[in-house]
Amino acid sequence: MTPTRHTDTSRPAANAAVVKRMAAAVGSRKLLIAATATMLLLIAVIGPLAPADSSSLSQLGSQLGQQQARQNSLSASLSRLTGVISSLDNQISLIQTREAAVRVALANDRVVLARTQLSLARERARLALLQARLAHARMILSRQLLAGYETDKPDLVSVVLESHGFNDLLNKLDFLHLAQSQQQSIISITRTAKAEAAAAAAKLVKLERSDQAIAQSALVRVRALAGMNALLSAREGALRSAHAAQQAALDASRARASHLKSQISQIQAAQAAAAAAAQRAAQQAVIQPSAPVGQVPTGGWAIPYAIVLCESGGQNLPPNSAGASGYYQIIPATWRAFGGTGPAAYLAGKAEQDAVASRIWNGGAGASNWVCAGIVGIH
Repeated sequence: MTPTRHTDTSRPAANAAVVKRMAAAVGSRKLLIAATATMLLLIAVIGPLAPADSSSLSQLGSQLGQQQARQNSLSASLSRLTGVISSLDNQISLIQTREAAVRVALANDRVVLARTQLSLARERARLALLQARLAHARMILSRQLLAGYETDKPDLVSVVLESHGFNDLLNKLDFLHLAQSQQQSIISITRTAKAEAAAAAAKLVKLERSDQAIAQSALVRVRALAGMNALLSAREGALRSAHAAQQAALDASRARASHLKSQISQIQAAQAAAAAAAQRAAQQAVIQPSAPVGQVPTGGWAIPYAIVLCESGGQNLPPNSAGASGYYQIIPATWRAFGGTGPAAYLAGKAEQDAVASRIWNGGAGASNWVCAGIVGIH
């Protein structure tokens, strides 16, 4: 803070020199004085609110930045999820194509299976017939063999001796030959029936194995298709749920960001209005210094407020390097000379400081006691 001017009689020469130097500076820097007064008035009008607003704006800006970063992250994640879902859709389409092909193959296998089952039924019926023929042939053969053992085997001499004539002999010989042929035929039929029954049984075993293999293959394919469909459906459901959750989070973040922007705009509008009001007040204060010194508005202070702002900023400051202190930056000697109590101005209450400053000011006659009076253009 600028040391105050005072009426201490022990330093009249120094005070006069300071006043001359300040007067010269004021004469050459009128524009700087006006700018300084404007700045001080701006501080006076918006100063108490600026720290809170700046802090609020800083916090809101930080929160807005966090929301924007979150939106970027969510957008990137949604883009990745969209790509994964698109890839999954392609996989599902491929699996569905393969499923259709497998179902066609399964239908063909079922047709083949139906044919195999029909053939199997026919072979079973044929096997039953062959087994019946074989049983009949075995029965006839066993009877003939039993009859052969039970009767004597005829020989040629006995047949000739027992024959009644040549015709009877021929008949008996034909009968023997026919019986032998029939026996050989029965044996042959029995052998054929047995071979055919064995072949039919073997074919039946092959058909049963083929039937089981086709059924097992169809079952495996059906289970594989069901598993693939279940897996793809579960994965697609999980991805869509994650996509919906992140989309909701992105919407919430955008809403929060919009609210933060609205708050920032309101604070900035309030600050702009305060700055405009301060600017108007500053312009009014710059225009008014030409009025008589005693008529300058003080705003509740014993001297013009612009000087108070320049000296102490409206604060009860402790002594500076020159010893000036308090709201009006009065040095100890001047403080005591104009009736102040205590060793320094800042130790007294504001009412007492106002009274002492008013006596020093003396309706503007003592303005030269404050260097800032010349700075702000109040003489």
